[in-house]
Amino acid sequence: MKPLTNAELSTFCGQLAMILRSGISALEGLSIMAEDAPEGEGKALLRQMLEQMETGSGVADAVEEAGCFPVYMCSMVRLGEQSGQLDDVMASLAAYYRREEQLSRSIKSAVTYPLVMLGMMVAVMLVLIVKVLPVFNQVFQQLGTGLTGVSGAILRMGQAMNRYSVALVAVIAAAAALCLYFFCTRRGREQIRRFSSRFFGTKKLSEQIACARFASGMHLALRSGLNIDESLDTVSRLVEHPTVGQKVQNIRRAVAEGGSLADAIDQEQMFSGVYARMVRIGVKAGAVDEVMDQIARQYDDDIERRMSSLIAKLEPTLVAILSVAVGMILLSVMLPLMGIMSNIG
Repeated sequence: MKPLTNAELSTFCGQLAMILRSGISALEGLSIMAEDAPEGEGKALLRQMLEQMETGSGVADAVEEAGCFPVYMCSMVRLGEQSGQLDDVMASLAAYYRREEQLSRSIKSAVTYPLVMLGMMVAVMLVLIVKVLPVFNQVFQQLGTGLTGVSGAILRMGQAMNRYSVALVAVIAAAAALCLYFFCTRRGREQIRRFSSRFFGTKKLSEQIACARFASGMHLALRSGLNIDESLDTVSRLVEHPTVGQKVQNIRRAVAEGGSLADAIDQEQMFSGVYARMVRIGVKAGAVDEVMDQIARQYDDDIERRMSSLIAKLEPTLVAILSVAVGMILLSVMLPLMGIMSNIG
């Protein structure tokens, strides 16, 4: 069975948390969820987990045996079951995966819009080069001349595209396949993530996303009853950004050697100055989980604002580039034509 999406994980955890808090057992709750679920993979998954639990297994065993839940969630569910706080853990997991889904949607919208605009630009340029310019060339030939200079070079490029249209279609198909690979496969998304962590235009944003996941994961782990060292060990599996991941390992090592979490975070510059001071205050007040939740929410807001700003800048930039390119092609054709017509007159 394929891995569940963040939205599906959030829905599952939220429903189970609500059921457990109402006093219904996990076994009976899964039975209710299976009865209400529509036919499909979701219903089959719930029935599989229900059968597993009917043999005497716990929720954690059923989640692990299903094979479609992330390792982090499996660890948290087992911890909640052992500590008797499964309802709180499931509610925290629902909030965590809801936040992950919102973050994922923001990233997709920020990436999809420029790609659509670029696709439209390429389509318009191809129509102009392959269909429109040959018409103008015929008009010029009837007037005893032809396209020269920039317009002539563009016309020859369009003629070459017509001759090698099969190769052009193959290139477009290969580009589409690459897009599907990078955005629809786990390995492709990992490669995009590694590239974005090094590219100057997305490096800062990528670090912010990793820091938000670190703070959110720490909030969930600490709230579930883990101590700081155990939380760092658990959350280290969530952070996939190479630089931030190394910082987490260094923080974990410093805390294991007896250092303070606030000092380790400050030394590694995991958070900015304000957030680092918030962690220090949270450690003194014994409310690190609440502080981490506040930091994660602030990072989410910052990321959303940054992405909105990026899209707002990209829209007029791409429109301007398209307008200038189309205008240059048309002017390179119309100006000589206007000169010829004025000479004839």
